[in-house]
Amino acid sequence: MTIQQLQSQVDLWIKTIGVRYFSELTNMAILTEEVGELARVMSRTYGEQSWKKSLSVEEQKEKLADEMADVLWVLTCLANQTGVDLTQALQKNIEKKTIRDQNRHKGNSKLL
Repeated sequence: MTIQQLQSQVDLWIKTIGVRYFSELTNMAILTEEVGELARVMSRTYGEQSWKKSLSVEEQKEKLADEMADVLWVLTCLANQTGVDLTQALQKNIEKKTIRDQNRHKGNSKLL
C-alpha cells in the first residue's frame, strides 16, 4: 500500500464507517494517547519494565505492530483533515534531512 492509498483508505473508512472525523484537536489528543500506548509497549518489550501478564515474543510483536498502526492511523487522519499530502511531506522531509545531516552522523563516535 502506498501512502496515498493509505490516506484514501482511511478517508473512505472515516466517511463510511466512522461517520466523520473527530476535530483536529481531539485527534491530536488521541495521537498523544496512542504514542503513550506505543511507549508502554516499547518500554516493556525493550526496556526494563515488565509486563503485568507474561506475553510470548509473538504476542509482544503483535502488540507493538498494533500500537504503531494506531499511531499511523491517527496521524493519517490529521493529515487528511489538514490537507497534508504525506507522500510529498515525507519526500521533502527526507530531502531536508539529507542536506542537513549529510556528514553530521558520520563523525559521531557514539554511532561507530
